[in-house]
Amino acid sequence: MALKLKRYKNTMWRVINLALCAYTLFSANPAMAQSSFEKALQKEMDLLLAPVATRPDELLPNPILQSLTIPSGWGGFGTYVFGGVGGNSIQPYGSKADFISFAGFCFGNPQKAVNVALSVNATDVSRINNFSGNISVSRQILTGSSISAGALQLFAPAYSDSRLPTFYVAFSHAVQWLPSELNPGSSKLSYTIGIGSGRFYRKSPFDIAAGRGEHGTAVFGSVSYELLKKVNFNVEWSGMNLGCSFGLRPFESSLAVGVGVTNLTRFSSNKANASFVVCYPLSIKR
Repeated sequence: MALKLKRYKNTMWRVINLALCAYTLFSANPAMAQSSFEKALQKEMDLLLAPVATRPDELLPNPILQSLTIPSGWGGFGTYVFGGVGGNSIQPYGSKADFISFAGFCFGNPQKAVNVALSVNATDVSRINNFSGNISVSRQILTGSSISAGALQLFAPAYSDSRLPTFYVAFSHAVQWLPSELNPGSSKLSYTIGIGSGRFYRKSPFDIAAGRGEHGTAVFGSVSYELLKKVNFNVEWSGMNLGCSFGLRPFESSLAVGVGVTNLTRFSSNKANASFVVCYPLSIKR
């Protein structure tokens, strides 16, 4: 009798356990453990391109694209590879679209030392040629600030539309008195100011022929404001012309998207251009 009672209790416990498993799988809020894991993973992905605060009350820029045409004072944090594509709907003084693809990697801790980013451009996407290189070194300084220096379009071939390299220095700051309610630990407002040669200073032969002068300001900058949790609105001066853009995080991933309009003034180019960039980073070591 005792043996039968024991078997009955064991059977009842198995039924109860099966019922609990079925409830967990098929109830209105299934896979709670998986959801927790996905949220933790997303948090890590959100931090992939974002810097790390050096003190609890420090505000940093949110992990959304904050400029379309100029470099930022912020660099990477950790080791990851990245790649993407960008372009204009119509080339200045032309009638065709203009695209560029890029890929690279970065490494280093910008708080203890520096972060170094290396990448390669292919400015003729259809033929996968016309290559040039980029290098950027960044370092976090002061509170909510970072500085970077670099060179763009190195080793471009003779037939490139930008044969001479561009060198620059940029400073970026996340405003400390305007915290974000949508992205905790971030600022709603950030800006970048920098100075450079090449693409920030020398106008194209087409601009010169059109009577728009030979040189830009060499000084570039941008202001970025958080509109929504995954949307920034950016206004930027490229050293040549004015533009505005939206930085987007359209999916639950680290995919970065920027869309906007450049060449809004008559200082360079003969028309406004719709521009875009899509970039995806893949973390190797944080």
